[in-house]
Amino acid sequence: MVNVRTFSLWQQLAVTEGLPDEALPSVIEALCTPARAPYGVDNRGEEWRKKAFAEALPVLLRRAAGPALRRQLLQPAEDKQLADLAGQGVVTAADLPAILRTHRPTPELVIGLARHADQLDAAVGLLCHFHDTELERVVTEWNPHRYRPDAETFPPVPPALLDAVLEYALTPFARLLQNPGRHEGWKILERPDLGLPHDFGEGAPWRILSSCPERWPALVEHPTLGTAVQHLLLDHAEVEARRNRLMESGGDHLRGAEDAPVEQPEPGPALDTALLQACLPALCLPEMADLPKPSMTARHRLHRIAERVGNNPGLVDIAAEQLHAAVDECVRRGRLLTRPRNDNARHTAIPVAEDLARLSANATHLAKACALLTSVDTPTVVSSPPSPRLARVTEGTDLLTPVRLLERNYQHRRVAALLAVARNPHTPRTAVTDTLPALHPLELSWIGHQNDVPDWLHTAAAALAPADDTEAVLRLLTDEELDRHPDPGAVLQSWLDAPETDGLWTDREVYRAVLDSRHHTVHHLRQLPADEVITRTEPHIALPHLLAQCGTEPERWKALLKALDYGPTDEKITFGQLLDRLQAPSPAPATAV
Repeated sequence: MVNVRTFSLWQQLAVTEGLPDEALPSVIEALCTPARAPYGVDNRGEEWRKKAFAEALPVLLRRAAGPALRRQLLQPAEDKQLADLAGQGVVTAADLPAILRTHRPTPELVIGLARHADQLDAAVGLLCHFHDTELERVVTEWNPHRYRPDAETFPPVPPALLDAVLEYALTPFARLLQNPGRHEGWKILERPDLGLPHDFGEGAPWRILSSCPERWPALVEHPTLGTAVQHLLLDHAEVEARRNRLMESGGDHLRGAEDAPVEQPEPGPALDTALLQACLPALCLPEMADLPKPSMTARHRLHRIAERVGNNPGLVDIAAEQLHAAVDECVRRGRLLTRPRNDNARHTAIPVAEDLARLSANATHLAKACALLTSVDTPTVVSSPPSPRLARVTEGTDLLTPVRLLERNYQHRRVAALLAVARNPHTPRTAVTDTLPALHPLELSWIGHQNDVPDWLHTAAAALAPADDTEAVLRLLTDEELDRHPDPGAVLQSWLDAPETDGLWTDREVYRAVLDSRHHTVHHLRQLPADEVITRTEPHIALPHLLAQCGTEPERWKALLKALDYGPTDEKITFGQLLDRLQAPSPAPATAV
């Protein structure tokens, strides 16, 4: 056991130039032995030891030549200091076996080794231990001055290291693409509310690839990684370029007028024509063509193709025939223009219509897309009583006009999708005009407020639009206004009967207005979702009814406990259904003897 007050002495001995080699084993043992107090580990003493050891480690490693002494020094060292010493050349590839016995390799260690040409192969050999985010750090943390805009140019990542990082990062994605359907990563497509596997996203593989745009032309032709590179470039290259331009323009606004840069010409696309043509094999996601559950996978595939064309408009001219064939295949195999049998029409019909409006040249499909939009339930536009706080924001604006109320809760998506289909030159005009009578009156008014509507559609919508928009709005009254009504309960019931299946927020406005009104009755409460009555209001609303229903019956209280034990994915019940479940079970009939 080493006296904790002597660590400073041992550290000073370690850095003394005249220290004989024969003293090294004793000095190293003193600095590597954990500090202990008579009754256990002395945390403060261990802190002093680690500090003295860290200060002496560079000098001791330069002097210690024997493998045993170096191993004794390397194993208790901190990861960050090992990486720094590797960058200085004090720690070398020969030390890796000793380090890896007690340390997991870190990106900083790889960077430190790779700064020396003779250690590059050893650094590459450590990449197999990393997951994708650690591989990304090897690239992003290579330049220690990356956050200093005025710093000198730093040497780039060595090509051999960058090649290895790209291979390790992109190989899992390449394997996914080589095994469509059989790879477990494709199972996510079976969920209608999710999209493609996460490998297609803006994860570490893309961020690594985005750091070397000069390599893209060669990488798209790579025999094993090329397809993965093509997918990532089509999905993210233009999006990343736009984001970077926005960040740069935001920085320009923060500068003074004298520091503002000279206006630059409009930048070109992130992918030029040659790169887009090289990426055409991956454009229409052929890996998804034969996946199971085509009603969902074909919809996901169509949507991703539409996003790629939206990000890279040049694809419309380069690959028109390929796009049209893929779109027709998605519609046919997934039966995307068949009216949905469930209540999920808004989440399926509208995206399909939007994607066909951008991609399709099939007049029959576009006409069916217009008819498909009529399967989406008509929205109910709600106007809540104005509040003083809101009035300060909306005064002098059009935010509370009926058309803006339609947009507030994204209830205009159906008519916006119809307008997008109408802009497609291949869409029959009659298919659009035949859809107009099925729209909500405010949706017709919304068309008239848009600037880029074709004249023929503007005229047809104006002929059907109401003269007074306010008549098409469900206005929620205050209690003072309800007091002047002969039957306030009937007014509340009319709110609940409104055909609203459009969005969560509009429903909440109606529920809140009914619960906050003093005119509501148990009949109204029974129609509301149990979750709204119990958890989103003051307890005094639900408690009297629960106490009266359960009373002194233990079975009913147990039934209440069971009924309230539901999760977010369980079936939602109304407050009336909850009260009905609390009925005590009827006693079993007596058996005749």
